[in-house]
Amino acid sequence: MLAAVVGFIGIVLRQPLIVSFIAVGLLAGPSAFGLVQSAEQIDLLSELGIALLLFLVGIKLDVKLIRSLGTVSLLTGLGQVLFTSIFGYLIGLALGLGHVTSLYVAVALTFSSTIIIVKLLSDKREIDSLHGQIALGFLIVQDLVVVLAMIVLSAIGIGASEAHGEGQSIPMVLLSGGAMVALVILFVRYLADPLTRRLAQAPELMMIFAIAQAAIFAAVGELVGLGKEVGGLLAGVSLASTPYRETIAARLAPLRDFLLLFFFIALGAGLDLSLLGTHVTGALVFSVFVLIGNPLIVLTIMGTMGYRKRTGFLAGLTVAQISEFSLIFVAMGVSLGHVTQDALGLVTLVGLVTIAASTYMITYSHHLYDRLEPLLGLFERKETPREPHDGAPQANAGYDILIFGLGRFGTAIGMRLKNRGFRILGIDFNPAAVQRWRELGLDAAFGDAGDPEFVSELPLVSAKWLVSTVPVHLPGLNAEDVQRTLIQLSRLSGFTGRVAVAARGDGEGQDFSNAGADLILEPFQDAADRAVDILCGQEERERTRFPAIPEEPILN
Repeated sequence: MLAAVVGFIGIVLRQPLIVSFIAVGLLAGPSAFGLVQSAEQIDLLSELGIALLLFLVGIKLDVKLIRSLGTVSLLTGLGQVLFTSIFGYLIGLALGLGHVTSLYVAVALTFSSTIIIVKLLSDKREIDSLHGQIALGFLIVQDLVVVLAMIVLSAIGIGASEAHGEGQSIPMVLLSGGAMVALVILFVRYLADPLTRRLAQAPELMMIFAIAQAAIFAAVGELVGLGKEVGGLLAGVSLASTPYRETIAARLAPLRDFLLLFFFIALGAGLDLSLLGTHVTGALVFSVFVLIGNPLIVLTIMGTMGYRKRTGFLAGLTVAQISEFSLIFVAMGVSLGHVTQDALGLVTLVGLVTIAASTYMITYSHHLYDRLEPLLGLFERKETPREPHDGAPQANAGYDILIFGLGRFGTAIGMRLKNRGFRILGIDFNPAAVQRWRELGLDAAFGDAGDPEFVSELPLVSAKWLVSTVPVHLPGLNAEDVQRTLIQLSRLSGFTGRVAVAARGDGEGQDFSNAGADLILEPFQDAADRAVDILCGQEERERTRFPAIPEEPILN
């Protein structure tokens, strides 16, 4: 009940589940209500939750996806990790932390939450934008660094045990690890596809198999000394190349969230809230460093590589927090005896501050950019060769109609208008959508409808119509009023033609009319009216055949 109440409050405040989970753990711990009694059972569920979390990370690490990350994701991801590690370590020393504690805290600060970022970008419909794709790429690079860090920790722990005459030798662990990797490779090559294909006939059985796979690999990883985290990740990798990985991930996500609750309850049970108070100053310093320093290094790297300051800024905001892996990483250090509970309390407090603050930073990213844009010129080269501006139209180019939003509806409109002899230009912030339009023989430009600089450079003077089919975002804090912004920016840039806006309901249509739209398009209502006219014989249907419109690109 406590988790449900706190979770509901988190939903009202538009916070991700991890914030609510940490709060529940702290409240259930001995420093608050003292609800934790069955410590062994909670520890078991906590370990299973960690294994399942790593399993779901591993199931996303498809080899094809890793190969397609690109130079920018690799350099940005590694550059951010290196920058945060070095300066975080120096900050820790300046705050009086020991060398080992400073190193642990610094490495923990490099990890950003892939789960939280993907959720926020999906809510804002920006997961398939250029900055969304780049962010997803360097977040995966960070995930790989997490795995390497945990392997290093496991090896250090083994070395310490070996020095005391305990545990297994490092060569034996490396040999066992190599055997596990070889087993995964053989499983992927010969068993994964046919086995999951048969199991998919009974979805419940496939879910049971996936959970068992994660638990067994985690147990074996713990047995051979690699740790349950590495074992769980290898279990996920073993199923990452199958066509059913998205189904498995989607069905196991609620179970992962439920089991991770016990991890944070166990974490809270081992924390003294009074210890958090002793680290307020240090936590605030580290939080400011993460909230400002991480985005700046991403902005710097992307600007140096030739990306526009807007793209670098929006991508940089996605690393302005630490993740659940940061807590797991430091918890491993506590279990190895390298750091104390104080360090875990410090990182937990940093996590609470940065996750909560970055949620609002990403939510209002475009508003933040508008306010900070005059200060960001330092991070942009005179030329931005890495942005897909090739083929971007000049302001004096002659187009009759400009269409913003190149999804299925916008593409269908564009193809039919071109067939009737109109000169059409399509605009979208999804590079794949722009490329798809060009393959269909239509002119297209990459750009953001909410970017004043980009809109001002468009050929608006000669255009008679501006059509926006950009999807309306979900209500609440994630709402970005792109339609109204586009109407205002186009008028300010000298557009004197008429504006048509796609709406999904009567209320939206009236709002857009009040904002200056001349025509409201309601795809479902308009299609129904046309279908009724054809059925009643009041209108003959055109027989022009168009190529099939591909599905809109969606990132895994």
